[in-house]
Amino acid sequence: MKELKGLMRFAKPYRWWIALATFCMVAVTVMSMAGPWAIRRLIATIEENVAGSGEGLRNVTVLALAVIFIYIARALSRFGTNYVAHYAAWNILENIRSELYDHIQKLSLKYFNDKQTGELMSRVINDTRNFEQLLAHAVPTIIVNGFMFVGVSVILFTMNGSLALYTLIPIPLLAWMVLKFSKMSRPLFGDAQDKIADVNSVLQDNFTGIKEIKAFTQEKYESKKTSKAIAAYTKSILKALRLSNAFHPGIEFVSGLGTIIVIFFGGRLALAGDMPISDIVAFLMYLDMFYQPVTSLGAINEGIQQALASAEKVFNLFDEIPESYDAKGAVTLERAKGDIEFKSVSFRYSENIPVLNNISFKVRRGETLALVGATGVGKTTIASLIPRFYDTDSGEILIDGINIKEISLESLRKQISMVSQDVFLFNGTVKENILYGNPDATEEEMIEAAKTANAHDFIMALENGYETQVGERGVKLSGGQKQRISIARALLKDAPILILDEATSSVDTQTEKLIQEALNKLKKNRTAIIIAHRLSTIQDADQIIVLKDGEVLEKGKHEELLKLDGLYANLCKAQSSLQVLPV
Repeated sequence: MKELKGLMRFAKPYRWWIALATFCMVAVTVMSMAGPWAIRRLIATIEENVAGSGEGLRNVTVLALAVIFIYIARALSRFGTNYVAHYAAWNILENIRSELYDHIQKLSLKYFNDKQTGELMSRVINDTRNFEQLLAHAVPTIIVNGFMFVGVSVILFTMNGSLALYTLIPIPLLAWMVLKFSKMSRPLFGDAQDKIADVNSVLQDNFTGIKEIKAFTQEKYESKKTSKAIAAYTKSILKALRLSNAFHPGIEFVSGLGTIIVIFFGGRLALAGDMPISDIVAFLMYLDMFYQPVTSLGAINEGIQQALASAEKVFNLFDEIPESYDAKGAVTLERAKGDIEFKSVSFRYSENIPVLNNISFKVRRGETLALVGATGVGKTTIASLIPRFYDTDSGEILIDGINIKEISLESLRKQISMVSQDVFLFNGTVKENILYGNPDATEEEMIEAAKTANAHDFIMALENGYETQVGERGVKLSGGQKQRISIARALLKDAPILILDEATSSVDTQTEKLIQEALNKLKKNRTAIIIAHRLSTIQDADQIIVLKDGEVLEKGKHEELLKLDGLYANLCKAQSSLQVLPV
């Protein structure tokens, strides 16, 4: 019921389209029910007018014209049924997919750490696709079959009440079979949906990492892994279909018992002269319609169970709690001055694994703070806490003296520009990626940002300049080029707080010089938090914090830390010795 209620919420705006589709289906049903009536009248007319009187011929002509009208009306109603139902269903799917994507966007980064991209894509595309079967076919069919069951029952009991009672014998068994199938099949189809999500995850990983697969000649290994995932899905769906394919013949057999009953008892009534032959023929034709509500439910039940299994997964995703966006009475920052303070901040990604412990420091507006330490000591985590990609377990983070949890999330993140080592560019043009920092910027402002980032010259040398397609994740550009585009993007955003996460690593010396020049321009008049392994790039920082095991070990300027002759001094000596080239 939870899944159905959730779907009905999305269906509500299209309820009149669904009602129209249902009306068309009712019209198809009525026209179908008129067919056996025409056959019955034809046989009765022939029996009454064996010699072929003029009246009999006129009646046959009228019946033929009536049947033509019935077929035309049924064809038009069937078109209305199919188109209108699908129109409503696909529009509902559009709304579900859009709202599901919007909801996923609001989930915290901690949620994405535990999920694969392919799995989430499968939820948005594959699982929601199964709703179409439920919305466009199952729901209208169930409604119409209810009307059909009542209508045909009235006709059968009107024709012969005792024979109609005999035809009810298979109904309880049919209902039990449908309920049993529903209970057994949904977990099987749910497992199949999990398996296809696994396939999507493997494919997404492999296509993204195709360069690494080729570099390490792991094609055979990945082929086996992919084949194993595909085979697991095949095995899972075949298990569900095996149950389904055993169910449908069983439904047909039990429905056939009704025909046997009519032949056995109806034949005796006809032989005894208690029931006309025309009624026997019509009774047999109506009998299919009498059992159709149950048999058709059995036929569409597979799609219903797939849809409900998918709905369970989709609405479980909807149940995930989004980021705590805004506290009650949250402050909206127009433009921050840039003062940042950490007060006894502690954080962990998972239970019993602390990452930061009692971190405290202050950065005044316009100053540069550098974070130094071995890999895994919490430098990037500190940077991620400022825009609230994660929330602290304890302690406070203040911007301009205001706890960031009391600032609206949107306005908080507008105060911060980030440039990281792992640059992400969208599959679009250079222009589109730079304008991502400020979509309302003019072309002149965009070009000025590119020039300041030392990117304009290489962009103009590209095949189509700013309109050049960069490829997925910027694959058509070098690391240094992607880095400078990300700096231009950050410049265009023009935020008062800047976070640089190892922005000059993994590039050659000449490119590093260009990037460093751009970064120096970017830092001007901004509060900067810099994470760097190359200590030569942070010697001019107003404050350097040395981290060890998630705690502040040393704090001060470059010269002050060298005098301490502690961890920072040792790191500087180690890097200096690495830079000495042999003669």
